[in-house]
Amino acid sequence: MVRKKVLLILAIVTAAAMSVSVTACLASNKASVSSETEVQTQTEDITTSEEISNTEDGGHAIEVSGDEASYSNIKVTKTGDSSSGDEADFYGDNAAVFATDGATLTLEDIVVNTNGKHANAVFSYGSGTTVNISNSVITTSGNCSGGLMTTGGGTMNAANLDIHTTGNSSAAIRSDRGGGTVNVDGGTYVTDGKGSPVIYSTADITVSNATLESTTSEGVVVEGKNSVTLNNVSLTADNNAHNSNKSDNYKAVMIYQSMSGDASVGLATFTMTGGSITNKNGDVFFVNNTSATITLENAEIINQDTDGVFLRAAAAGWGTEGSNGGKVNLILKDQDQTGDIVVDKVSALNLYLSEGTTYTGAINAANEGEVYVEIEKGSKWVLTGDSYITGLTCEADAVDLNGHKLYVGGTEYTAGTSSTGTAITITTESSGKPDGMPGEPPSGGMPDGEKPSGDFPGDPPSGDKPQGDPPSGDPPSGSPGSNGGEPPAKPSEKTT
Repeated sequence: MVRKKVLLILAIVTAAAMSVSVTACLASNKASVSSETEVQTQTEDITTSEEISNTEDGGHAIEVSGDEASYSNIKVTKTGDSSSGDEADFYGDNAAVFATDGATLTLEDIVVNTNGKHANAVFSYGSGTTVNISNSVITTSGNCSGGLMTTGGGTMNAANLDIHTTGNSSAAIRSDRGGGTVNVDGGTYVTDGKGSPVIYSTADITVSNATLESTTSEGVVVEGKNSVTLNNVSLTADNNAHNSNKSDNYKAVMIYQSMSGDASVGLATFTMTGGSITNKNGDVFFVNNTSATITLENAEIINQDTDGVFLRAAAAGWGTEGSNGGKVNLILKDQDQTGDIVVDKVSALNLYLSEGTTYTGAINAANEGEVYVEIEKGSKWVLTGDSYITGLTCEADAVDLNGHKLYVGGTEYTAGTSSTGTAITITTESSGKPDGMPGEPPSGGMPDGEKPSGDFPGDPPSGDKPQGDPPSGDPPSGSPGSNGGEPPAKPSEKTT
């Protein structure tokens, strides 16, 4: 991968404060615009003739509220911190480029650099707000500073971006409370920080024809009733640092529910068609304290860690002990898949093999969880170790014992026989509940002051969830955990 380098062609800058039109306003009187004719900055494909900057804590270089605006061939720089993690993560405080109140903002051929805490680069907040960004370069270097950020039901459409984040808790493609819709096509997206996956989803996020790489954290995290869809994407993940002690496992893709109130309770989905996942450390998939459907179709899954498993559905530090496992529907279509599957005593799995899939591995070798396997005609399961499942539906030639034993409902399976079983009902409940008023972090070991770094408690990607144990019980009526993760109303006294 070739990193796009910014070359200074002409560096005569005359910074001056300025007012702007109704359709787009600079966030504060500390924002400045350099001369349109005296400054040019160029990347491999981008020439910029104007620089807009902001240095104020909580301020924006560009803000568009309720109107339509467009920018092209500009450089945007942002320094300064946010005094409130929630204001930054939920409402866009301190973002370099911020669209809100139903605005439509179009960005093309721009360069965005941020260096501050909670300094997200491009932020879309609120239902009806749309940001369209293409052919641009984004770099963030502070902690809790994502590349693309979407919350409160906003929309983000991105094409052919080069995003690189180096801070902790700084996902390249990021969402938080209230979620929204994110569509990304093409480009390269790299994260280096601890707790910084390439994608952190509390929204519906689709990425196509792109290259994704995390050098320290998970590659993708889905929280709660939200989704990630990857089409013809190359994902490389090297999760090698934990951000807390919630989980001992490293993984490329994590699906979970923190019960922080930032994502509603329900079925999470991860769908991958074509492309590849290369996992350098630990497990490929980990599901905890939520229900999930994982669908892989003609995707290449490579686990370079021989001690890691293909899928682990198990309890960890989120939720209430005894009911915080992973409940998974795993659908493999046209897959040649290897790797063991672990299902602990509070977890469950329905595995569906179809469209010529061959799965090679052992399932539930410890004989703890509930597992149902359904093998469509033309697909096959090749065992690599003794396996224990609850139910099996298959034709006579669908299971290759390969010298091992398979137990179905406690009875040893006889090679060459057909079987009919019943799938497990996968409930959509998670354990634990949020507490505290909407917009406030839940309790449970939360340090005083601002939220800790890390995007979820545990070994968190972006989202900055607290690191204490969540309280037990069900979400109360009207709480963020039970109403779809809607963000609280933006405070009327908030200024930008």
